Amino acid sequence: MLRIGTIVMGASDVRRAVAFWSAALDYVPRDGVVNDDFVVLTPRHGHGHGVSVDSSEAPVQEYPRVHLDLYADDADEQEAQVERLVSLGASRVDWEFYPDDPDFVVLADTEGNRFCIIDTAHGG
Repeated sequence: MLRIGTIVMGASDVRRAVAFWSAALDYVPRDGVVNDDFVVLTPRHGHGHGVSVDSSEAPVQEYPRVHLDLYADDADEQEAQVERLVSLGASRVDWEFYPDDPDFVVLADTEGNRFCIIDTAHGG
């Protein structure tokens, strides 16, 4: 049976991306080593999917086909997490495809990779 091992994010500055995602998710380098080429991050406590940061000079996709959705319990937590991530270096994305009443906020990490913060209680 196949299972997801890690989600891979491209980065021109692996160390900067590792610092951002480590702080954003409370993850640590799996092998305890950070280098300039490839680092696997895993949850500091417990189990969960890993995030790998891979050196890449490919341009960031403006409309990525694959991205991370990070879940918040409600609108207050969503806004608090958005503000926390922006303070870590993320930026808000002026997303032209927002529906009238979105349950998500689009951000970009320090490398420009897009990801979403989802209010899982939205409309519920």
